[in-house]
This record gives sequence, C-alpha cells and structure tokens, in this order.
Amino acid sequence: MKLDYQKICKDFINSLPSKAGEVLERRFGLKSGGRETLESIGSGYGITRERVRQIEAAGVSQLKKKIQEEQKIFQYFKKVLNSFGGVKEEKKLLERLAGNQFQNQAFFLLNLSDDFQRIPEDNLFHSFWTEKETGKQAIAQLKNTLKTTLNRFNKEKKTFSLKELLAGQAVPEKIFLSCLEISKEIEKNPEDRYGLKGWLEINPHGLKDRAYLVLKRKEQPLHFKKIAGLIEKLPFPCFQPVQTATVHNELIKDPRFVLVGRGLYALREWGYQPGLVKDVIYRTLKEAEKPLTREEILEKVQEQRLVKANTITLNLQNKDWFFKDEKGRYSVKEA
Repeated sequence: MKLDYQKICKDFINSLPSKAGEVLERRFGLKSGGRETLESIGSGYGITRERVRQIEAAGVSQLKKKIQEEQKIFQYFKKVLNSFGGVKEEKKLLERLAGNQFQNQAFFLLNLSDDFQRIPEDNLFHSFWTEKETGKQAIAQLKNTLKTTLNRFNKEKKTFSLKELLAGQAVPEKIFLSCLEISKEIEKNPEDRYGLKGWLEINPHGLKDRAYLVLKRKEQPLHFKKIAGLIEKLPFPCFQPVQTATVHNELIKDPRFVLVGRGLYALREWGYQPGLVKDVIYRTLKEAEKPLTREEILEKVQEQRLVKANTITLNLQNKDWFFKDEKGRYSVKEA
C-alpha cells in the first residue's frame, strides 16, 4: 500500500492550533528530519520542558479524534505488524512501513493510535512495537522463542545458520526473524550465521580474535605470515592494514596460542602446551614417571612441537635438565 505520508501528516498538523502543530512537527521531525528534545523546543519558545510536554500531550490527544478519518492507514499498519507475528523491532518496522524517507512520519502516526504499543528498549530488547489487543500473546511468543534459541546457543556453544535455527521451531521464518531482530543478545555475523553478541565468531575484537578464527577454520597450525594473509580475507572488516610482525607479537602474548615451531602457531585448546622444546621434554618425562628412550621422547615431543628430530636431540644433551643412563634412556635430572 502506497501512502502519501507528507500529506497525511500535514492534514493532521493543520487541524491543530499553530503552536501545538509546531511543537509536534519539531518533536517528531516532520519537517527538519531530526526529532528534537523537550528541552530544545522549550529553549526556543522560552518555556519549560514540562510545558512543552503538556502541549505535545494535548496535541496528540486532540489528533486522536481525527483517526477515524484515516482508518485505512492504521488498518495497513496492523496488517504489516501482524504479518510479523504481532511484534516488530522499531527500526525494521519503520523501514517496512515508510522506506528511508518518511520514517518520522510513520513513527508519528503510530504514536497517535491507541491500537499500537511501543515497548521501549531495555537490557535485553531493542525498542519494538506491538498491537495492544494481541500484545500480551505476541510478547509471550517472542520471549518463549528467544528463550528456546538462547538455551540452544548456551548449550551447544556454536553459531547456526537460519535454516539450522528454524529446525524444530514452531513459528514461521518471518516471525522467527522478527524475534531475533528484537533481541540484544543474538546477532548475525557477515557470513549469515547467528550467535550470541559476545562471541568472537559474531563480533571479533582485534587481530588476536581474527587469528583465532583463522586457526579454528583451518584446524591446523599455521605460520604467522599465513595467518596474517588469511585475516585479511575474513569477512569481518579490519579498520587498519594487517602487519605481519604485529600478528606475531600479538599471538606470542596471548595464552590461547602456542608457538609449536619456527613461526608456527596452534591453538592451546587443541592440546598443545606452552613452553620451549626443553620444557616439553621435561613435561614428557615427568608424566611418564620412568626413563624413556630417545625414540619414545621424539614421538611424544613431536606431537606437541613441529620441529626436527635433531632439535629435540640437541635439547636432550642439556645436562642441567636431563640425565642419560647406561642404557641410553633419559630422565629428568633431579636437583
């Protein structure tokens, strides 16, 4: 339905005393495009913000009597709102009703009708609109849908595509999406996958988080130069050039990453332990609780470090750390 929002709002405003009309135009940004505060308008008229609020309330109350003349508009608003299950995030609703040009006018008209209710934003939800008559039921469905989805995220701790999230849901896709848009806890990343706002897969912060995503996707240790190149290919925007040396410096300080070879990094969650080669040998021998042959040590250490056998052998010759018995087996040198 195509509506001439400017003409409709102008007809409403022209039915009011000039001062009330001007106050409403400024409060809702019907002319300038920017909504003004009570204090700003009061300063312009030399009156208190409370007096401005009273003028606004009286003007809106008077205009409610004209609503009967424009029922087609409000029936259209109801139809759109109901198509989303009776709840819709405010910005998305205004965009759906009036595109980009006349959102202030649509917002003004919604505020005139007693059929609609605006739910202000809080810690969990963005501002959204509902129909008063069916609002309780629609809000209950919204909260139940979000609770189920949040429980799934918290239980499985991974992102999902919309198709995956819809599996098992009792609500249609359009209504389900409307619920997700209202939540402040759930967001979609550039790859169209949904998760919790604080997850780095949804909102990575800095090079370290992006490096973590690169390694998670490749599922294998990578050289920091390779990691730097792959960071630039991620769909998440980087606001400054990726410096290879910076990546190396950042990863070596972050406990999530382990240097497992010359310039090679792996994720600690894969089972890699931090430390130098001699530290890995030391832990290996301590955990074995018995002397080990060179071959046994090589096998276990090379599970932790991508280094040559000669490097491990060279470290085994450190007599301050390790002792070699007459059978050629190694153990930790005790103090």
